[in-house]
Amino acid sequence: MESSRDRSEPRPWMLSETTWPQIREAPPDVVVLPWGATEAHNLHLPYGTDCVETEAIAAEAAAVAWHGGARVVVLPTIPFGVQTGQLDIPLCINVNPSTQLALLTDIGSSLAGQGIRRLVILNGHGGNDFKAIVREIQPRVGLFLCVLNWYRGVVDPAEFFDDPGDHAGELETSLMMHLVPGRVRPLGEAGPGAGRPWRVDAFNEGWAWAPRQWTRFTDDTGVGDPAAATPERGGAYFHAVTERIGRFLVDLAALDPDDLYG
Repeated sequence: MESSRDRSEPRPWMLSETTWPQIREAPPDVVVLPWGATEAHNLHLPYGTDCVETEAIAAEAAAVAWHGGARVVVLPTIPFGVQTGQLDIPLCINVNPSTQLALLTDIGSSLAGQGIRRLVILNGHGGNDFKAIVREIQPRVGLFLCVLNWYRGVVDPAEFFDDPGDHAGELETSLMMHLVPGRVRPLGEAGPGAGRPWRVDAFNEGWAWAPRQWTRFTDDTGVGDPAAATPERGGAYFHAVTERIGRFLVDLAALDPDDLYG
């Protein structure tokens, strides 16, 4: 898989590393669009955390699928997400859902016009919510669109972490320790990631929802304690997530978009 390859060798499943003749000779069955964000991650992780994680997961899952016989191509990662609750934090870059709609419409229309039939949005940021966007775009473009949040539902985080956390906690910190350890500050510099509860119980219980005002909700921008994070836990989680997503991409490549249901 990718981790054992010479990184100077182009990976044919990464569009940024391949050429037009290669694509022309072997058009992809599935295109993956990693979508991240640019935001503060507690006091110890970089602003690009969501992009680093999502691109790495896309690349490794595509490698799994490629070696499983599926022609998968990963597009360059989109680095900006919805940050409307974090606009008071310097350099948290917001793009509105309406902007995402316009961009995804253009990307989807381009791919559909080139004969691509399957597009996976691999989302790595909790503020991005693509369901309504996909529902609006789907009738306009002639390709199958789906969304996958790699951090939710692919595998059970409780199998790997004591307290996964919601943002820059044990899960994300462990994953970054595995992927780019040199970009993770010492855990002694991290904040506790303690979020404040809502004053209305319905929001805490999850049956009512409103966007969080981030700097009022948490002092360090984290949600979840990263203290127990290790690169070994991050590596085990990374392997489990990418293997499962890779198998999904193989299944999707074999799916006829005109015959979706059994």
